[in-house]
Amino acid sequence: MIIGVPKEIKNNENRVGVTPAGVVELVRNGHTVYVQSTAGDGSGFSDEMYTGAGATILPSIEEVYAIAEMIIKVKEPIESEYNLIKEDQLLFTYFHFASYEPLTHAMIKQKAICLAYETVERPDRSLPLLVPMSEVAGRMSIQEGAKYLEKPLKGRGILLGGVPGVRPAKVMILGGGVVGTNAAKMAAGMGADVTILDTNLARLRYLDDIMPANVNTFMSNEYNIRELLPTHDLIIGAVLIPGAKAPHLITREMLKEMRPGTVVVDVAVDQGGCIETCTPTTHENPTYIIDDVVHYCVANMPGAVPYTSTLALTNATLPYAIQIANKGWKQACADSNELKLGLNVVKGKVVYKGVAEAFGLDYTPVETVLA
Repeated sequence: MIIGVPKEIKNNENRVGVTPAGVVELVRNGHTVYVQSTAGDGSGFSDEMYTGAGATILPSIEEVYAIAEMIIKVKEPIESEYNLIKEDQLLFTYFHFASYEPLTHAMIKQKAICLAYETVERPDRSLPLLVPMSEVAGRMSIQEGAKYLEKPLKGRGILLGGVPGVRPAKVMILGGGVVGTNAAKMAAGMGADVTILDTNLARLRYLDDIMPANVNTFMSNEYNIRELLPTHDLIIGAVLIPGAKAPHLITREMLKEMRPGTVVVDVAVDQGGCIETCTPTTHENPTYIIDDVVHYCVANMPGAVPYTSTLALTNATLPYAIQIANKGWKQACADSNELKLGLNVVKGKVVYKGVAEAFGLDYTPVETVLA
């Protein structure tokens, strides 16, 4: 199979879809890999490293899309890429369709095969291609939240871990999944007073067992969230419904219950956000303020630490990419239910129910397109 790796062109996105080590494995399996020039520079991988691994460097994004049967990316295509995508071309990347209707319609129009990292799912309901970036984003959410609590950045002026004789900051984490767990680890390690909320009692019991004494668990419901908002300094949105729009757990009206300088970091923003007032921002302009509450809503947080993120992502995606390249997308998805669940849009049809429901589109069972 001919595989193309374009340079990411989303604002301040420095990751790349495949590392040189990944190229070695793809070439070893008999595939041809084309990488756009400087695609890996942001992650610390030079063109020479890619050619040494067996890839061919192409000078432009147009040439990569024109030659490739499968495109391996990190983030969803942006508007300038839409018309580069060919009919029947496979795109293997994060899409988060349910948060952005124009992208969904564009991929339907291009009749591409869209296999989304975020909905590849194992039998135990875990999301193996979302986990590494969720780990990075969860840890970064505390790192960024701690920074924006500083007074010069319009925060409350509170040190996350406090000092002897002074209470630490209070951190509320909405969601006890991968993002929430990693956020709690970081916040607890920095000495904060942490509360994790989730609707799954079994998950809360597990977290209560493994977390240190400065992490408390709480059932997630509107009453409890409202009770906690006035006393917490940093709020992390870490709610995920695979392939679907995140529910709004904090509404615009609830902002009035927070103290001025409270910071909210909505990691779920690429799925629509679980805080109503959050809209996607960029690393260039990461925050804005509503009702004296600082909102940090960068949709590609791991892009700020591209070396770590690219390595972690390729570790997870490469085995699946090799399956697809070796067998072709249709046979690979027929043989692997994990990959089959990753199909979102195929040749103009929406085959993932969560995406169809988000925008009231016709839904086609994925088995139909695999038949």
